[in-house]
Amino acid sequence: MGSSMRKKREKKRDFNKAKLKVGREKAKAANFTDTSFKSKSIHINQGALTSDGIDSAEQFKQNLSLCISAKSDTQRREAVAYITNQISSTPPNNPVGTSGVLSKLLPLLSDASTSVRAQLLKLFRALPPSEVGAHVEKILMYIRGGMTHLSPDIRTDTLDVLDWLLDVAGDEVVSCSGGWLKTINSFSSMLGWNPSVGSAMTSKGWTTASKATLGTKKGPEAQARQIQALARFLEVGFKPEAPIPVQSAAYWDNIYRLPTTPNPFAYLNLFGIPRDEENEMYLDRGSRQRVFDARWRATIATGMEGARKEGGTVGRAAAALGRALNGGFDGPESGSGN
Repeated sequence: MGSSMRKKREKKRDFNKAKLKVGREKAKAANFTDTSFKSKSIHINQGALTSDGIDSAEQFKQNLSLCISAKSDTQRREAVAYITNQISSTPPNNPVGTSGVLSKLLPLLSDASTSVRAQLLKLFRALPPSEVGAHVEKILMYIRGGMTHLSPDIRTDTLDVLDWLLDVAGDEVVSCSGGWLKTINSFSSMLGWNPSVGSAMTSKGWTTASKATLGTKKGPEAQARQIQALARFLEVGFKPEAPIPVQSAAYWDNIYRLPTTPNPFAYLNLFGIPRDEENEMYLDRGSRQRVFDARWRATIATGMEGARKEGGTVGRAAAALGRALNGGFDGPESGSGN
């Protein structure tokens, strides 16, 4: 009987309403767990605290992956610096080749971190120049994207990458598919020198979009830098070709020997989609002069005169652009003359 009464009291206890008293805390439940403590932890995204026992090739690939996947700016910069050191070492350690490095790291041209972009430029300069020429078309695609980016800092840093590419593979830059006209189109978008843009036109049919997009105190310096880069690009495109020495065996070598350059028949476009004027390959100075004279010479000359009137750094850059234009159309191969 005592057992049955105890069970009834226990059941009744579940339905009793607890009487709360002022100044006293509510009674804690029987299954209460204290969660007031705090803990600290370090989370490393796809990283390792130690490199002991890891193969050098595997460690290279891990850091190459971190360059893109890491959330922290510092971690991405350090990963790019590691790749740079490995490529610059003697002998160089690059298990994925120049093609693999470029495929992974070219998207960093538009990285939001200035330090990551600066370290990326150091890595590009460490690459073997002889291995860059075969990838110029892919590199230019990302450069043109950076040149028209919304961020002024990214646009300016992209011009440094273009300068590096002109240093190591200038001829390939201006002669590859889309390398000539498409790049000039990107320069016109940066500078606002595009009379075909109807939304930003003045009454004279000339756009003033460049001044609106700069929008900072660094506007004149950024505009001068862009004009200087355009002048350098045109100088490379209008550079006279070096005469090829006559060799008696060259004729037979071209017929029977294997080509020594990658994709030697790219200009024939045997298996690609049909090219329009902008995507065409302009392999010699004369063809580049003709298409530039027909499409862009008058437009760039008008923008150059307006920049020259501003004076200062912009005016000096415009004067350098004028010298590049004049020098590019001197000689017997010039299209319609000055």
